[in-house]
Amino acid sequence: MQLRSTLTCPKCGGVSTETMPTDACQFFYDCKHCGAVLRPLKGDCCVFCSYADVPCPPIQEARETGAPSCCSG
Repeated sequence: MQLRSTLTCPKCGGVSTETMPTDACQFFYDCKHCGAVLRPLKGDCCVFCSYADVPCPPIQEARETGAPSCCSG
């Protein structure tokens, strides 16, 4: 499981690599470059699933095991 993911801000294009929480989805993220508050896109569970190169740990685990994640539904 990957715990580091690179977020790209849709407002300014700023890129930041962050450590994702393993026990929950992150609903808000403050861009370190422009200060925009990012929220998940419709249908996504967290900001990592919407704006990063690696989805959040609960989604990664669900994909690996085929089990539903805390984020689905």
